Amino acid sequence: MTKQEFQQRIAQGPLILDGATGSNLLKMGMPRGICSEQWIAEHPKPLIQLQKAYIEAGSHVVYAPTFLANPISLKSHGLAHETQRLNHELVRISKEAAAGKVLVAGDISTTGKLMEPMGEMPYQTLFNAYKEQITYLAEAGVDLLVAETMMAADETMVILEAAREVCDLPVLCSLTIESDGSLFFGGNIYDAVETLEAVGAAAVGCNCSVGPDQLEAVIAGIKKRVSIPVIAKPNAGMPKITETGDAVYSMGPEEFAAHMAVLYKAGASLLGGCCGTDPEYIRALCKRI
Repeated sequence: MTKQEFQQRIAQGPLILDGATGSNLLKMGMPRGICSEQWIAEHPKPLIQLQKAYIEAGSHVVYAPTFLANPISLKSHGLAHETQRLNHELVRISKEAAAGKVLVAGDISTTGKLMEPMGEMPYQTLFNAYKEQITYLAEAGVDLLVAETMMAADETMVILEAAREVCDLPVLCSLTIESDGSLFFGGNIYDAVETLEAVGAAAVGCNCSVGPDQLEAVIAGIKKRVSIPVIAKPNAGMPKITETGDAVYSMGPEEFAAHMAVLYKAGASLLGGCCGTDPEYIRALCKRI
């Protein structure tokens, strides 16, 4: 998919994204504290089942589970040498689930390490790592790229710059924020999205961190600052941690969908769910939108 084709598709109406992956796979048997990318590659059936359920519920896009399949993050599991194999295999699994019915996004996220001069991560190291992952995602045949749960504008810009070196795929950029729009690594989302649009993002917005009930002003503020489509992919409300360490989210599917309809009216045209959501949340969202 080219950037122009993406713009043509979004002009036809809202694009429904998928919901959470990791929290649902934990319920389906994935152990905690392991490399989820490697586990999914070795146990593809739960992911295929989950993504088929999202498609049946109404998702137009499913995210390949390549969230931390960059060489920097994989190195912490001793798997940096498996970067190519894991990205190729995880995209293949999602394409099997999609069966040509929906778009498959190559999912990219933060390494969690601050860039110089605020931190110790050199620009070139980060650029090379993202360029490597994006090369493998493009080779595997993803339809678009998603940089999600990003904590800073500068690291997100590195992803855009790396993507531009590799391919012409549209890149959707989604940052995780506080309810007032501030970013975890400094700055605010309003200035960030303006910068990301200027660098070439095909869409911008936020995901994770908070529920949709806290984002109406944020989405409206983003919409005022950019001319590209706006993303809203929040959690199912705020979590409570049980005695066993499980996160239980406050919103059910209908309440979540009602708040998402408000975000749609506020200007979001790419809508989905993050932590705590499942196919029933996407089904309820589709009925509302």
